[in-house]
Amino acid sequence: MVDARSKPHTKADLCFVPAATFLMGSDRHYPEEAPAHVVAVDAFWMDRYTVTNRDFDRFVRATGYVTLAERPVDPALYPGAKPELLVPSSVLFEKPAGRVDLRNAYNWWRYIPGADWRHPRGPRSSLQGLWNHPVVHVAFEDAMAYAKWAGKDLPTEAEWELAARGGLDGAEFVWGDELAPNGELRANTWQGEFPWQNTLEDGYEWTAPVGSFPPNGYGLHEMAGNVWEWTTDWYSSSHEGGASACCAPTNPRGGSLEQSFDPAQAIKIPRKVMKGGSYLCAPNYCRRYRPAARMAQPIDTSTCHLGFRCIVRSAPAGEP
Repeated sequence: MVDARSKPHTKADLCFVPAATFLMGSDRHYPEEAPAHVVAVDAFWMDRYTVTNRDFDRFVRATGYVTLAERPVDPALYPGAKPELLVPSSVLFEKPAGRVDLRNAYNWWRYIPGADWRHPRGPRSSLQGLWNHPVVHVAFEDAMAYAKWAGKDLPTEAEWELAARGGLDGAEFVWGDELAPNGELRANTWQGEFPWQNTLEDGYEWTAPVGSFPPNGYGLHEMAGNVWEWTTDWYSSSHEGGASACCAPTNPRGGSLEQSFDPAQAIKIPRKVMKGGSYLCAPNYCRRYRPAARMAQPIDTSTCHLGFRCIVRSAPAGEP
């Protein structure tokens, strides 16, 4: 088996994101996106698509890697946890039969034993027909393990947002300022009333194959919707501290590990920033299919709507 780290990165699988100074965040939507502020980011190359099940399968076959969702949980890390929550499991969406209280996410999220990247829709599902879909049920350490094996890295939040904007500085969406220009849906999101009614106008109830929607200005596909994507930044509840009175910060990073903890949770699990929204984002609940949108994700938690893509900060083969 050839180690992927011995293979040069080429323009076939990477897109160039030029250095830029841009407006990061937004003052018009969710509070954690504010304040909008100017940052500078150096050039890099990013995977054209999110990592697919086929990509991740190659990694697992080459290394024998076992994801967090496939391992039993150490009870010492979660004192008082119910035994049924300590078996290999992951978080899966289950559509309720009718309207539910949107303030309680447990009305549609379930912790399912046997759900993992090989069984993305539950223990009886498989990857048949899904090889070109984004890999899901990957925790942060799983994504980092893949990136290291591939000789790449995960993006910072600023790098990810710059790439998602595709050169459209300050635009509402990856493709411009209109959600559906000329009536055309540009991302795999939820149409209808979340979480019980999905009209499937975009053609997909779950994930879509990578490359199903048009690329942005940098050639990157599905930078909005389909699956959320991991970044390396620790989460903080706002962009406070990221802006500078005198000049734009260069290659900024997020908050500290201590800031990332959820104060409402008894067990303190660090959280990273995830970006991009997913097929479960809907106008009535989660308008986060935008470059500025961001959410916190515990590093020990994998779900059916979260994946990743990698970047390279040095020139790939054939590039200056």
